[in-house]
Amino acid sequence: MQPFLGYTQWRRFEDAIKRAITSCKQSGNEPSHHFAGVGKPIEGGKGAVQIVNDYHLSRFACYLIAQNGDPRKPEIANAQKYFAIQARRQEISDAIVADIERLELRKQTSEEFKALSGAAREAGVQDRMFGVFHDAGYKGMYGGLGRDAIKKLKRIPEKENLMDRMDTTELAANQFRMTQTRDKLTRERVKDQQSAIKTHESVGKEVRNAIKHIGGTLPEKLSPAEHIKQVENRVKITAPKMKLKEKDAKGLIGKQKEE
Repeated sequence: MQPFLGYTQWRRFEDAIKRAITSCKQSGNEPSHHFAGVGKPIEGGKGAVQIVNDYHLSRFACYLIAQNGDPRKPEIANAQKYFAIQARRQEISDAIVADIERLELRKQTSEEFKALSGAAREAGVQDRMFGVFHDAGYKGMYGGLGRDAIKKLKRIPEKENLMDRMDTTELAANQFRMTQTRDKLTRERVKDQQSAIKTHESVGKEVRNAIKHIGGTLPEKLSPAEHIKQVENRVKITAPKMKLKEKDAKGLIGKQKEE
C-alpha cells in the first residue's frame, strides 16, 4: 500500500500508520484487529539483512491511514476522496433500502386490500357496505377511529389514501390485520354481512392488543410518513448516484507493471 499512497520512504509511511493506530484507539476500536504487525526482511548495504515492521491491514485500517496521510500527496487526496464517496454511497444505500422496503410493503397492502374485499364479498358483504366493512377493521385496530377520523387526527388531506402515508411499521400491522381477517372469514365460513363486519373489527382489536402487549406504539400515535409517491420518485433518481465514477477514484491505486 505504501507506493499506492505516494510514499517513497518507509519511515514516513509508518508515521501515517502510527497516527492511524492512534485514531483507531480513539474511535473505540481494537488496533490489533486492524493493524496486524509482522516482521519484514529488507536488504541493506553490503548485503546486510534488516528486519523492519510491516503490517497486514484491514479495510478500516486503510481508511484510517488515508485519513491520517499527507493530503499534499495527490494519491492521499484521491484516497480520501474515494473513501468519502464510498461512505456517501453507503448512506444512500441504507436510505434506498428502507425506501424500497416501504414501496414493496405498500404494494403488498394494496394487493391484500383487494384480496380481503374478495373474501368479504364471498362472506356476504354487499358492495354498498364495503366502506363500513373496511372501516370496522380500522376502528378495531385504532381504538374506535375510522379511516376519516384517523386522517383528521394525523392531519392527512381528505383526498389522500391513508395507506400512502403509513410508514413500514404501520403498513405491516395493517397488512397483518387484513391477512388474518381474510383467513378467519374463510376458515370460519362466514356467510353473513354483519358477522363479517364484526369479524374484521374483532381482528383489528386483537392486533391492537398484540401491539400493546409487546410495548409497541399504538397505530394512531404513529406520525404520518411522507407520501409514497415522493418515496417512489426518490428511488427512481437515487440509483444513478450509487454508481462510483472511475474518475472519482482515479489515483488511489497505481497502475501495476506487467510481469
